[in-house]
Amino acid sequence: MTSYLWLIYALLSAVTGALVAIFGKIGLQQLDSNVATAVRGVIMAVFLIGVIAVQGKLGMVPGLLANKKALTYVALSGIAGAVSWIFYFLAVQNGKVSQIVPVDRLSVVFAIGLAFVFLGERISAWGLLGAALMVAGAIMIALT
Repeated sequence: MTSYLWLIYALLSAVTGALVAIFGKIGLQQLDSNVATAVRGVIMAVFLIGVIAVQGKLGMVPGLLANKKALTYVALSGIAGAVSWIFYFLAVQNGKVSQIVPVDRLSVVFAIGLAFVFLGERISAWGLLGAALMVAGAIMIALT
């Protein structure tokens, strides 16, 4: 079971990620998208603090804060995520979710390329073909 646990988590991430787009589109009507993104970020932070509190992991926070390298990269990840959400909510507010989401999910293709360049991860021929198909599919959907 554990060998497929990543797939279950990934599918749950995909489903809840889809809900972000739907709820965001409904909630952004006549609102400033940056204000909505900021409020969303606060809600996420409070929710996640609650999660680690329930898990009994609040005591691990000082260890992260003391690890300068880890903290730097977690902070950069947080900034990148915040910037991503600013652009995502601007796109959702101004366009069709059915077109925006496939283009946004090109982050998968970018992540594969960046993982190759910066992390030395290899990609198979099938992986390259899949990434190319993702790009083609996103373009086809976005142009409809």
